[in-house]
Amino acid sequence: MDRIADCFPRRETRTTCRNMIEAMMVVEVTANCWTLGEAIGHRGPHILQHFLSRARWNDDAVRERVAAWAVGQLGDAGVVLVVDETGDEKSSTDAAGAARQYSGALGGVGLCQVAVHLSYATTTGHTLIDRRLFLPSGWAADEERRQLAGVPEEVMFASKPQLAVDMLARLPAGGVTDAWVAADEVYGGRETRTAIRTLGYRYVIAVKTDHRLATPAGTFTVTDLVKRLPGRSWQRLRTGSGTKGDRHYDWAMIDVLADDTPDGHQAGQSTLLVRRHRYTGTLSFYRCWSATPRPLQELVGVVCRRWRIEEDFQAAKGLTGLDQGQVTGWTSWHRWSLISMIAYALLAVTITLERGGTAETGQVELVPVSCRELVKLLRRFMLPRPRQDIDPEHALRWSLWWRRHQYRAATCHRRWNEVTAASTT
Repeated sequence: MDRIADCFPRRETRTTCRNMIEAMMVVEVTANCWTLGEAIGHRGPHILQHFLSRARWNDDAVRERVAAWAVGQLGDAGVVLVVDETGDEKSSTDAAGAARQYSGALGGVGLCQVAVHLSYATTTGHTLIDRRLFLPSGWAADEERRQLAGVPEEVMFASKPQLAVDMLARLPAGGVTDAWVAADEVYGGRETRTAIRTLGYRYVIAVKTDHRLATPAGTFTVTDLVKRLPGRSWQRLRTGSGTKGDRHYDWAMIDVLADDTPDGHQAGQSTLLVRRHRYTGTLSFYRCWSATPRPLQELVGVVCRRWRIEEDFQAAKGLTGLDQGQVTGWTSWHRWSLISMIAYALLAVTITLERGGTAETGQVELVPVSCRELVKLLRRFMLPRPRQDIDPEHALRWSLWWRRHQYRAATCHRRWNEVTAASTT
């Protein structure tokens, strides 16, 4: 809070921010302005709703400073910048960017908001540091819906790869200049790869099975190219460990010709990395680039750290309410996601520091502490208890407020249904 204090022109707003970050980790049920306000001790959700939608504070500056703090805490050993999107299911199209669209989190097409996130992963830890809400083309072209949701005029339609490049472009100014970029096949287009190289980053990006690339022997799809590999080209490497033992895959590298060299840049080393499941034979393909040749083990390590963002999504959604905001406005969504990311960054950095301390003291007979275990300990020893747990009058007052609000909402719905039914007859 000391780092971001001057981003808030009023003490009340700064205090609300601190309380909301704490409440994100305290509330065990669905996190929204109602449950957070009740836990903090507010008489209703109005203070938090105002804080998210209308209060004056510089959320962009807060995001930049929190990201810089997290980067400094996690260090710069083996940095991988991981890009991926996730969807949050919605019940109506009133929320900014909500539309029927594909989301891996939903397992298909559904009514949801989709946001592109950026995770900072090192050999010691990882956390989310940025996000962009995807605005579908139908939303971007609808002036009335934009105005109702408060979408700024300067915000135009941008594809998910363009949103990812926009986030990456902010990092060199913050000192993140030597890193790998890892992403799935959505971000494997030539324009995206060229933009990544222009920023000075290396990349390992998944590509589809019909992806075509050029080699000294001609142009092939990645599947056709693999068929030409001799058996001795494969090398088995350990890629991680789980509760049931180590995981191993077969890997192969193929030199290919770069097709994404920016003007004035050297061609560098372009490689196709292939992963094969040792039992099923399932193949996965990754297009890689670096200024100088890199060993196979380093490229495999980047592929493995790409999955850190999935861990970030799971923890941020399950522990700090990343997908539970129930907000509809453009500003409210960005501020809610920011508060959730700050709360998660605190957890992620803390477990990184704790694991380092465990290693230094030689306590090797312990599994690494998880975010969920840390939250449990913080609730027990450090975080304030929810107000309703220690103040019966406050709990009763909120119970009455909930029931009154739900009664009024149900009454309004019934009246509206009667009006619409009469108009149709």
